[in-house]
Amino acid sequence: MATLEELRTRREALLASRASGVARVSYDGKTVDYRSLAEIDRAIEALDREIAAAEGRRILRHLRVVSDKGL
Repeated sequence: MATLEELRTRREALLASRASGVARVSYDGKTVDYRSLAEIDRAIEALDREIAAAEGRRILRHLRVVSDKGL
């Protein structure tokens, strides 16, 4: 299990890579090649979930819409 600081370092490397448009990320002497920006986005989301779990919080991605006719 990675430490919180390692997870944040990986996330920052992915964000920098995504912003530059490069599909290769290096951190801690390791290099990862991604095929697309969508794959990088999924990796960032996965790291966000891991970071939230390490901090003891949850990420809620559900939205409940309630409406009426106003009658």
